[in-house]
Amino acid sequence: MQAVHFGAGNIGRGFIGLLLSQSGYHTLFLDVNESVINALNEHKEYEVTLTGEKKEVLRVRDVSGINSLTNAEEAAEFLSRADLVTAAVGPKVLPAIAGLLAEGLKRRFQNRPEPLNVIACENMIGGSSMLKEHVYQHLSAEEKRLADELIGFPDAAVDRIVPDQRSGDLLGVAVEPYFEWVVERPAIKGDPPPVNGITYVDELEPYIERKLFTVNTGHAVPAYLGRYKGYQTINEAMDDEEIERVLQGALEETGEVLVQMHRFNPSLHKEYTQKIIERFRNPYVSDFVTRVGRGPIRKLGSNDRLVRPASLYMQLTGKEPVNLATVIAAVLLYENDEDDEARELQKQIDEQGYESAFRHISGLPENDPLVGAVMKQLDTMKKQRLS
Repeated sequence: MQAVHFGAGNIGRGFIGLLLSQSGYHTLFLDVNESVINALNEHKEYEVTLTGEKKEVLRVRDVSGINSLTNAEEAAEFLSRADLVTAAVGPKVLPAIAGLLAEGLKRRFQNRPEPLNVIACENMIGGSSMLKEHVYQHLSAEEKRLADELIGFPDAAVDRIVPDQRSGDLLGVAVEPYFEWVVERPAIKGDPPPVNGITYVDELEPYIERKLFTVNTGHAVPAYLGRYKGYQTINEAMDDEEIERVLQGALEETGEVLVQMHRFNPSLHKEYTQKIIERFRNPYVSDFVTRVGRGPIRKLGSNDRLVRPASLYMQLTGKEPVNLATVIAAVLLYENDEDDEARELQKQIDEQGYESAFRHISGLPENDPLVGAVMKQLDTMKKQRLS
């Protein structure tokens, strides 16, 4: 079986590529990093290390690569013959790969009109649906009709911590042992791709929001509060009792939202939450707070990990999300000169003030109660910083 994967980065190699290899696929990586592509073609394999008290090294074999920028013609040909296409390039890069994917589909319609599924494995809601929209911009009306019939773009929820790599090994990747890859079954064309590790579900939204409101929300707590308190790594921040208390409280708030909205079993969800917190404590996958906290403007979006669960919590319970509001306040105080979004965030705050900048970024109206809750926590934290 032939899989083509967009993105030969750490998540592509250490998560998706590993599972594809374990499922019997030859995996062709498409990327613009010439050094990584050359190494894949030279060695045809690499190692993935599962980090923990008991380290396990897994070998990923039968891989190759193509520079999708300089060899687009060859890449399109492989795409036209693929049994499965996946992507892990980051939400902002999905539009950039759409043209090449569309070219591969056009060739497929001519030479191999069989079902194909394209799964975007991104840290976002509706990644495959977004990729589909961009691909369709490159297709004719007839090609869109064929795509509707033959090409599935099932959305997915993916979860695996892949920390900053420091080994110096160009291809080897260290990852945590835990992972989750959930894919919506109704959008599949033909038979579901046989990948060990994928869980197919009839309704994806509960799993996407569970991951977003637990893993992503939770990881934001030690990242932004850790930066606020001067810590360098997630592991250091997790040793702080106050940050631990806010983390527990924030995930209790998001948990109440998830249980009410999606009818998750409360006791089972609490077990899931504690498992997530233990993952953050794993010293073997600890990351820099600035890497986890990068892109603060995106993370303050109305549908992202902080504002959305906080707003839903107020709507569903009528209570103030004190802990989530504290984390949002920490994002507004986040400074990192090496992060473009962090610099832009502070520029907007300097020009508009905290409240106006937050409303502008989050899309919340002026009288929204969450704005007041965040400003209350922000005032407290600013006073603490001055004292």
